[in-house]
Amino acid sequence: MNPRFLLDTHVVVRWLATPKKLSREQARVLREALRHREPVGISAISLLEIAILFGEGRTRSDIPVHDLLGELESNPTFQVVPLTVAVASEVAALGESLRDPADRAIVATARVRKLRLLTSDERIIESKLVPVVA
Repeated sequence: MNPRFLLDTHVVVRWLATPKKLSREQARVLREALRHREPVGISAISLLEIAILFGEGRTRSDIPVHDLLGELESNPTFQVVPLTVAVASEVAALGESLRDPADRAIVATARVRKLRLLTSDERIIESKLVPVVA
């Protein structure tokens, strides 16, 4: 089964570490996906972001980075969406509307795969480049 939603890196971490920080609508969408046993997509670039933001010596999460990554690897709810030539081409086509390379890759992945993006990132929301669940 293909996912209908792609999760921004911070939404992934909130869902696993502090689900109360998700918006009401994000929590509802994720509950529904779980209830229907639907996978949710995670861009491959999010794995790198998690490793960098939550790696050794970082205190951004109460959950160790290896536990976060292990959950993403072992839980069938999460489907890692690869970076492809099509995604890279879409990143190039986005222009300068988003500066962060990871945000660009995540938005491009959602656009190429025609997925709704769960995000709280105001720059992504305001860009209107992709349908979002904020």
